[in-house]
Amino acid sequence: MRRQLLLAPIGALALAGSAFAAEPLPPPPPPAPIFTWTGIYIGGQAGYAWGQDSVSAFFPGPFLSAFPFFGTVSFTDKPEGFIGGGHVGYNLQINQWVAGIEGTVDGTTIRKGDFFSPFARLQTRTPVEGSLGIRVGVAFDRVLIYGRGGVAFAGIQDFYTTAVPFFINEEISRSRTGWTVGGGIQYALTDNWSIRGEYRYSDFGHFDDYPFAVLVSPSGSLFVQHHLTQNQVQFGISYKFGAPPAPVVAKY
Repeated sequence: MRRQLLLAPIGALALAGSAFAAEPLPPPPPPAPIFTWTGIYIGGQAGYAWGQDSVSAFFPGPFLSAFPFFGTVSFTDKPEGFIGGGHVGYNLQINQWVAGIEGTVDGTTIRKGDFFSPFARLQTRTPVEGSLGIRVGVAFDRVLIYGRGGVAFAGIQDFYTTAVPFFINEEISRSRTGWTVGGGIQYALTDNWSIRGEYRYSDFGHFDDYPFAVLVSPSGSLFVQHHLTQNQVQFGISYKFGAPPAPVVAKY
């Protein structure tokens, strides 16, 4: 009898252990979704720009009483101002490498004025700018470091004013195509929203103006040559379309 009483608890423990062993263990949680920069995105940007317009004014001869001399006058106009607008683009990520195309449009307050003779003044403005180019970078999960380059566009307005022999104001407007390079860093706040900081340098090339045609002298017209370059720093926010990436589910 005493032996049976001792064996009864041992048997109960064995049955309980076999019952626990029969229950399957819960599967581990699935891995977190893998973030990707691939997709179409839109956004906005704002910042500050400063430029350099290298100007050479050629006076072919005595230009009535407004320019009683001839020769060349050179100076550097330095337009600056705020810049902001929007962008749209597409990225493709392969492993850590990210490549894409992006277009931007900006409105600006960039302007500056200087005198290039005792009686004549020039003011340069670039009210609108844009670009189209590629971005190439390397991603460290949600951090993207990239470089960019492409074509730059600008609407340029040159305002000329002379005081003698009478006041004359003349505006010469044009669209210029140049090139731009730069780089920046971008961080994904969520699977769709990201922020960035960027620097760019743009060169809009050489172009010529022939202002004050009504004051043509016997020796020819006033000839003004420009070379406009620009630096800009902008910060932006972007929204990438598409659902968040699906988690990678392990198979057991």
